Amino acid sequence: MKILINNSSMQPIYEQIMDQIKAMIVGGELKEHDILPSVRSLSKDLKISALTAKKAYDGLESEGFIVTVHGKGSFVASTNQELMMEEHRKEVEADLELAIQKGKRCGMTSEELRSLFELILEE
Repeated sequence: MKILINNSSMQPIYEQIMDQIKAMIVGGELKEHDILPSVRSLSKDLKISALTAKKAYDGLESEGFIVTVHGKGSFVASTNQELMMEEHRKEVEADLELAIQKGKRCGMTSEELRSLFELILEE
């Protein structure tokens, strides 16, 4: 499992880890029941605090992406199609928001953006 940490990013390290693991799960790189590295191993590999790695795993568990079994480790949770679709929706929503902001910065009106969106949908 390859995780890259950007120390110059404004995004907290635990969130970077969460986002990358979520992307691996949603993208199918990590499959249901795959075991994740231990907190200690992950922290050692990434040269971060074990508390930071634990915070990332706790966040992933609370969002339903992983399950931790005491004494056995953390595993990719059983696939929840609704959870995966919600994650995809959030990604598309963020991309659309960026596109709208860019269009407005370029001086496009809301009506021009709607027309462009409708045109793209027809293709």
